[in-house]
Amino acid sequence: MSNGRGGARPVTGVTVVAVPTTGTREENTAVSTKKNTLVGELSAEFAGTLILILFGCGVVASVVAAGRGDADSISWAWGLGVVLGIYTAGKITGAHLNPAVTVALAVFRGFPWSKVGPYALAQLAGAFVAAIIVRFTYADFIKAIDPDLGKASMGIFFTSPGATPDGEAVVSITTAFADQLLGTAILVFLVLALTTATNAPPLANLTPWFVGMVVVAIGMAWGANAGYAINPARDLGPRLAAWMTGYGNDVWEAAGSNDLYFWVPIVAPVIGGLIGGAAFKFLIEIHLPAEEPETAGEKGVQA
Repeated sequence: MSNGRGGARPVTGVTVVAVPTTGTREENTAVSTKKNTLVGELSAEFAGTLILILFGCGVVASVVAAGRGDADSISWAWGLGVVLGIYTAGKITGAHLNPAVTVALAVFRGFPWSKVGPYALAQLAGAFVAAIIVRFTYADFIKAIDPDLGKASMGIFFTSPGATPDGEAVVSITTAFADQLLGTAILVFLVLALTTATNAPPLANLTPWFVGMVVVAIGMAWGANAGYAINPARDLGPRLAAWMTGYGNDVWEAAGSNDLYFWVPIVAPVIGGLIGGAAFKFLIEIHLPAEEPETAGEKGVQA
């Protein structure tokens, strides 16, 4: 992904995930019955995604605009943002924080399709508001490195195909699309592996840390080609925030070229999430033993 200077370094941003609601099945059922409403769920998705993007875009601004840290700083802060976002929303919704995850859960876990659109909009809104906060909090540093608010700093907010240090594009749109398919497939596959009760997952209250480490690993291993957005809301929300705060129509293009790019981190992650979900189902889930009711609460909550 772009590092904010016309795509010079392979860093910038990440995405997220979903973990099942923590606690025993009985506790989760009680909470769902007594307290959860659609408004509450959307509020949780908004807040969890906002926390994620505050740390994610915040660290990229710190590295790119203020010169503090490096690509590893970005990977770790995005991962920690995932952890904290999941803890924020996990009890209410399971913390999807990512439309690609929400769609995958609708296909493979019976999540209601009627909630997919509202969840995605809440996630998009949370990402947008967080990016607005980062944009104005780091306004002085951003202006110092990019007075014209162009491609030199837009990687603070959203992803782009990889480029050389001088801004020359080296990664094609096709490669970036494939990269986003793969990254999101890995994400969803491992989220399901970590949250399926019969797959010996970590204890439910530790799951956010493992999911966060998945995101750190994806960033370190797969951040070069396209910046590991792997989350449509994570990319589109900040992209809209940048567009509305002075960056202009450059936001719809790749940092190192004039190629229209904004659609790639929207479409590819949704398809990639479905690939990852299908891979887990047919490679792992259908071969798992039947769930043991008396130990299900101890082993984790099924996604």
